[in-house]
Amino acid sequence: MISKTLKVLLLASALAGAAGGAFAQDIVLRATANSNESDEDYDGLVVFKNYVENASNGQIGVELFIGTQLCAKGDECLAGLADGSIDIYISTSGGAAGLFPYIQVLDLPYLMSDDRVAESVLEGDFTRKLRDMVLEDSDSKIRLMTIGNTGGWRNYANTRKRIAAPADLAGMKMRTVPADLPQTLATTLGAAPTPIPWPELFTSLQTGVVEGTANGITDIMSMKFTDAGVKYLTLDGHSYMGAFWWMGNDRFNSLTDTQKQVVLDGFAALQQATFASPKRKEIQAYADFRAAGGEIYVPSAEEKAAFKAAVDPVFDWFRNNVARGPEVLDLFNAAVAEAQAKVDADRAADLK
Repeated sequence: MISKTLKVLLLASALAGAAGGAFAQDIVLRATANSNESDEDYDGLVVFKNYVENASNGQIGVELFIGTQLCAKGDECLAGLADGSIDIYISTSGGAAGLFPYIQVLDLPYLMSDDRVAESVLEGDFTRKLRDMVLEDSDSKIRLMTIGNTGGWRNYANTRKRIAAPADLAGMKMRTVPADLPQTLATTLGAAPTPIPWPELFTSLQTGVVEGTANGITDIMSMKFTDAGVKYLTLDGHSYMGAFWWMGNDRFNSLTDTQKQVVLDGFAALQQATFASPKRKEIQAYADFRAAGGEIYVPSAEEKAAFKAAVDPVFDWFRNNVARGPEVLDLFNAAVAEAQAKVDADRAADLK
């Protein structure tokens, strides 16, 4: 079913007359991010470009297209990877859930405890297993290269009141991405999910079309949502804001083994850059939020446990409604348990 969806997108792209032509002698990878130059995605791409161009001794160039110059939506951008008009693209889980719904597993709430655990999971075999699934479901056209971060952790922000318990979300008009899982999560907590495109969120908050959103602090402040009325932020950290970095598999396989290694190492450097960028940027972002009159609330352990208990039905929904959901959730839970054990052991060893 997923492959059929991709074939439809590819046919539409072909009918639209995708431009073709001979490649220059030097290899140039066309990379796009539907964001801006203050975003973690851009930080990662700059690191990737610098590494690949230097490590290949100029043999491989990387051309960056920031914004919507090459494509505007996830399905359009992924089709571009498959037909070769785009080489590298970054999406959130919502941006690619139409083709690979199981990647929404990263949006399931309260499964990972902190950055050390999340980074250990994403550096390991879980990402490789997801890569195999994506290749299978895209007829070997789209390759998952790495998973980084794009904004820290999702927290509840709103224009109305402090959120300290699940009941505080009852009836609140919450912005979600147009994907099933975040809408199901909002409904489970009693909120009213309202799919709003990211560029329209400021105005939607300002006019009351929505009253809340689930984002990291760097995104909240880079978009100046405090000017749109956002005053309350609850640091529940319910899901890690994973950034999925994709590459056209035909393009990757056209490289020599040496060139592939350079690209793989470039994505490893990119991943580390996106892990680090939100941690640095959030320092000023939190200060700016408070300076704008915002209130930051940190739930107690008991309050966070109440949130976690309230979202139990979401996991049943994921297993029963998402293609390959049970398979990927079991893989993810196993990877999280292994990572948590390793981090706990490292902490204990360092405390001796």
